[in-house]
Amino acid sequence: MAKHIFVTGGVASSLGKGLAASSLGRLLKSRGLRVTIQKLDPYINVDPGTLNPFEHGEVFVTDDGGETDLDLGHYERFIDESLHRDSNATTGSIYQAVIARERRGDFLGRTVQVIPHITDEIKHRIRRLATDDTDVVITEIGGTVGDIEILPFLEAVRQLRKDVGRDNVVFVHVTLVPYLGPSGEQKTKPTQHSVTELRSRGIIPDLIVCRSDRSISDGLKQKISNLCDVPVEAVVSCVDAPNLYEIPLALHEEGLDDYVCRLLHFDDDAHPLDLSAWEGLVERIEASTRPVRLGLIGKYVNLPDAYLSVVEALRHGGYHHGADVTVEWIQAEEVEGLLAEGRLRDLDGIVLPGGFGERGIEGKVAAAGYAREHAVPCLGLCLGLQVMVIDYARNVAGLEGANSREFDASSPHLVIDLMDDQRDVVDKGGTMRLGACLARLQPGSQVAAAYGTEVVSERHRHRFEVNPRYRARLADAGLACSGVSPDDRLVEFIELPGHPFWVGTQAHPEFKSRPDRAHPLFRELVGAALARAEGRAPRLLAVDHLERTRPVA
Repeated sequence: MAKHIFVTGGVASSLGKGLAASSLGRLLKSRGLRVTIQKLDPYINVDPGTLNPFEHGEVFVTDDGGETDLDLGHYERFIDESLHRDSNATTGSIYQAVIARERRGDFLGRTVQVIPHITDEIKHRIRRLATDDTDVVITEIGGTVGDIEILPFLEAVRQLRKDVGRDNVVFVHVTLVPYLGPSGEQKTKPTQHSVTELRSRGIIPDLIVCRSDRSISDGLKQKISNLCDVPVEAVVSCVDAPNLYEIPLALHEEGLDDYVCRLLHFDDDAHPLDLSAWEGLVERIEASTRPVRLGLIGKYVNLPDAYLSVVEALRHGGYHHGADVTVEWIQAEEVEGLLAEGRLRDLDGIVLPGGFGERGIEGKVAAAGYAREHAVPCLGLCLGLQVMVIDYARNVAGLEGANSREFDASSPHLVIDLMDDQRDVVDKGGTMRLGACLARLQPGSQVAAAYGTEVVSERHRHRFEVNPRYRARLADAGLACSGVSPDDRLVEFIELPGHPFWVGTQAHPEFKSRPDRAHPLFRELVGAALARAEGRAPRLLAVDHLERTRPVA
């Protein structure tokens, strides 16, 4: 029978509940336990797919096409397990399911209420992750204790502890212990109030994780223990870490996983801890000092969380090469002005991430052209591939005015377009390509050399594709379509032979990168950028596999 750990938060949002849950998952997995994690979000949207990136950050996509909360990215990167659409549930999706049952007559005319119908649906969402292949289900409840939106979730998990037995459930509460400069003191009062609010909902925390910018003294731990009615060893200090991958080690030093295992009756002899691999990762991170500057040309750079997985994947590539990656956040709408001023010449590499809508597109096209003409390593992701194709079509293939139907439907050359069977679909959501898709890579290409295989699977989230009517003309001009769908219908990868690294993918490979196993495309981008930074000739992964290649200007 799977055990359950519920992680709640108090005092303030963005304290790091997701990282605490992820770190605990990593520690339990390092004991040989089979761990999965899910996020319960209190907002009424059915999923994050339609949320503004400025409000919510990136949409993390799972293999099965789930559009989920960005915390699932942290979960996957820490526990190194592929999650799925069931790993994220929102108030909107829960009410939608209950209302659909009511409309079908499943409740036989009975009054539908928050208790028991909504809470039963929440418990169902939690229980369906507790399969025979899982030892521990960690569930993070979004929001902050005291928010009206999370009350049904708290009631549901309170009931679940009674349903499955107290020895099979642990409640972890993450709170803030702020430092007040004028008085020179750390204050426990916010934590006390937060725990009181949680207890008023029928939940007594088993552990309290105290977030702070400095260590919590033994005296403060004892005070929190006395006033919040938990053992002193259940009060865990979680101090701001130099990098987030140190957090599992810091929480282990505080005894978090030892105490959780005691509560859940996991025997140390049966589940010995082995953190050697994770400790090796942290040592590599600390030793990554070779400087490299990468420009991220984006539309949502005012909220870095909109590109969270991209930035983490770049850092993973840096860890592989021992490089300290600095990300230069560049607003796409300002690129043309920056080019005129010559302010992009100091970049060692460029990333063109995904996105939707017309704003900033010409800046991204200009950045792609700059990287192509000046031999700057460049990786295009989803929309990034599309703007690279637009640049090449306009400026090399002679297709004046080339564009995407998304930005200019009247363009004489729609090199990016909807497929024929999508154009008449009214529900544009139904035309999205979501989740894992296979691709065949061209033998001898840069991407095939990077992956070390000729068949790959990557996650997608997009609607528009490279127009197959222009593939031959682009190829004749020197652009290699180096990866296609198994039926040869869709372009999945492009590259420019002879260039140090000018590669685009229609997918979102950032979602599959891991801190101890950098994604091949990010690994090779950082490698090429590092060669440029250090004045070395880049190592070309493929040479002369397309004789009609044009030299880079």
